[in-house]
Amino acid sequence: MKTDVAPDPLAEALHFLRMTGTFYCRSELTAPWGMTLPAMADCLWFHIVTAGRCVLEVDGAEPRTLLPGDLALVPHGEGHRLRDVPDAPAPAIEGLPHDYVSDRYAVLRHGGGGAETTLVCGAVRFDHPTARSLVDVLPKIIHVEPAGSPQAEWTQSTLRLIAAEAGALRPGGEAVITRLSDILVVQGIRSWLEHDPSARTGWLGALRDKQIGRALTLVHRHPERGWTVASLAAELAMSRSAFAARFTELVGEPAMQYVTRWRMLVALDVLRHEGASVAELAGRLGYQSEAAFSRAFKRVVGVSPGAVKRSGPGLATW
Repeated sequence: MKTDVAPDPLAEALHFLRMTGTFYCRSELTAPWGMTLPAMADCLWFHIVTAGRCVLEVDGAEPRTLLPGDLALVPHGEGHRLRDVPDAPAPAIEGLPHDYVSDRYAVLRHGGGGAETTLVCGAVRFDHPTARSLVDVLPKIIHVEPAGSPQAEWTQSTLRLIAAEAGALRPGGEAVITRLSDILVVQGIRSWLEHDPSARTGWLGALRDKQIGRALTLVHRHPERGWTVASLAAELAMSRSAFAARFTELVGEPAMQYVTRWRMLVALDVLRHEGASVAELAGRLGYQSEAAFSRAFKRVVGVSPGAVKRSGPGLATW
């Protein structure tokens, strides 16, 4: 009897995009203006234009002109520039005056007094390390423009609500803006997944494959099971050799290497956030001994599980 899995492996993968807001900012800008935003490791920058226009520049990508209602994501946390025109000076944002509403939300006012542009910007960090499997394959910029689809209308309605809250920050407005912004980040990624041909290759293409996508979902849902190439192939009613070849072709690594790496990503998240002991975690992931688990963890992650547990969420690994 085959194991039930989610009908949409890609939707299940999006479940891992839970986020923690690092910093949010409402920017009130007047021409001429420009600013350079710093690189932030393991973060995704987003920019929502609520009035006016601007140019987004990321090294190695074509500049994008953003208009009211546009949403832009810089998925890899790269440093980048925003300005009203391409040749405007763009000083570091850290040196510009901010009015802090809280330790994570600020209002920035900057520029020369000309035409106005308002933005809601922010940086979010993905809590679950498995999200990197998805984020790593995203392009340097995702640009979501207004369009006529029902989903686009929902997105635009959300943008309008953010603009209204940003224009008159009322009690609780900061929480509304941050929650809606996080939703829009996921919507922006979903839009790219649905419309960009490059989202049909590599790991994302494997998730869309009827058979290999099912295998990936089984591994994601049940990392503790004693998976082998033969047992995964049997779940899919494929021969062992055909499954092994197709998995490697689509995913880019052998099936058992992927299983081990996924287990270690799950372990990394649990050690950082749940407080489980190394022995408990070894059992939860199907290892017969703490020593075997620790060896596998250090081989894949580069540090011991004990080092991650002692350091907490702040340890940079992988």
